[in-house]
Amino acid sequence: MSLPYRPNVGIALFNAQGLVFAGRSHSAGPEIVLPGFDWQMPQGGIDPDEDIVAAARRELEEETGVTQTELLAVTGEWWSYDFPPYDGPPHKLSAFRGQRQRWVAYRFTGDDATMDIGKPNGDEPPEFSEWRWRPVAEMPRVVVPFKRPVYEKVVQAFAAFAAP
Repeated sequence: MSLPYRPNVGIALFNAQGLVFAGRSHSAGPEIVLPGFDWQMPQGGIDPDEDIVAAARRELEEETGVTQTELLAVTGEWWSYDFPPYDGPPHKLSAFRGQRQRWVAYRFTGDDATMDIGKPNGDEPPEFSEWRWRPVAEMPRVVVPFKRPVYEKVVQAFAAFAAP
């Protein structure tokens, strides 16, 4: 029997200059991070019966402290990726084959000083060790290879909000 995909939401947070939030991620279970491919955009699980936009707002606040946003777009399709082989200790993601995602784009309307990646995330450690604004077109090159096809779709879907 094949494992299911975990419902997940990804967030592309664009600043006023059209750059996107990128966080340097830690390895977490089957979401193995490789040196040189450790940047990603915020993402997280969708609770049962949770609206996509509500899940995106919750995850964005949990991972970055950001609450000042303007909704730009939501993808209509689910895009999936499989986890690479994993034989580490049991992890909450071990019950899944990978993740299926819908993506939400926001415009950040706050001030960079309000960004707080060290914010407590329940019982979880912070998602990111550092962050920066990057051109969204760079993201497929700096994310782990198993997420790259999804990131290429995100770049296409949200190109209108990106810096020229």
